[in-house]
Amino acid sequence: MITVQNLIKSYQSGAGELVVLKNIGFNVRRGEFLAITGRSGSGKSTLLYQLGLLDYPNSGKIIIDGLETSALSAQERTAMRLLELGYIFQDYALLPSLSALENVMIPLLMQGMSPKDAKIKAVRALERVGLGDKLVNLPSQLSGGQQQRVSIARAIGHDPKIIFADEPTANLDSETSKVVLDAFLDLHRQGQTIVMVTHEPEYAAVADRVITLSDGVIHTVEERRAN
Repeated sequence: MITVQNLIKSYQSGAGELVVLKNIGFNVRRGEFLAITGRSGSGKSTLLYQLGLLDYPNSGKIIIDGLETSALSAQERTAMRLLELGYIFQDYALLPSLSALENVMIPLLMQGMSPKDAKIKAVRALERVGLGDKLVNLPSQLSGGQQQRVSIARAIGHDPKIIFADEPTANLDSETSKVVLDAFLDLHRQGQTIVMVTHEPEYAAVADRVITLSDGVIHTVEERRAN
């Protein structure tokens, strides 16, 4: 599903050029649950942003489902993010004045879906993550774990090829984190490709495979379970 070749990402700082990713290369299999882990500053979130087309690498290739993404225009990248990819962030990124249902409907409406069809798909997505009884609740009326499950529902509402999750349990306690991870595992069992960044080894351990970064390079790759 994803092929990464010779990926380099650097930023200009006051002290000069800071190279965050150094010649990274790996593949993500279709239907795989891949965890990317490492200490703070290892480059894991930067890598996720490159894979999810939220940022541009300095050099190297990212091929998603056979498409070389560096050849895409800015408009084409935007369309790919909207139509084919899903995103989950540690701060939930929900609009506080909208209900759970409305938050999930937003990207569907942005795709040009009718309000009726968007509502049907949003309800189904919320039911998939166990929130079918929270459709009208505002984010402030939901627990942290429930808010994160709303963000998962928003990410899966349009049946994306890949879900990218950046520290999805960072703001949750251990019990709530397990609920969120169980939601990921349910999606994975249904064939969803997932790439998750986490700094917690025990959470990374639920994935099929774990890539550990250290100082911008791949330190280890560990197979965790058979597909």
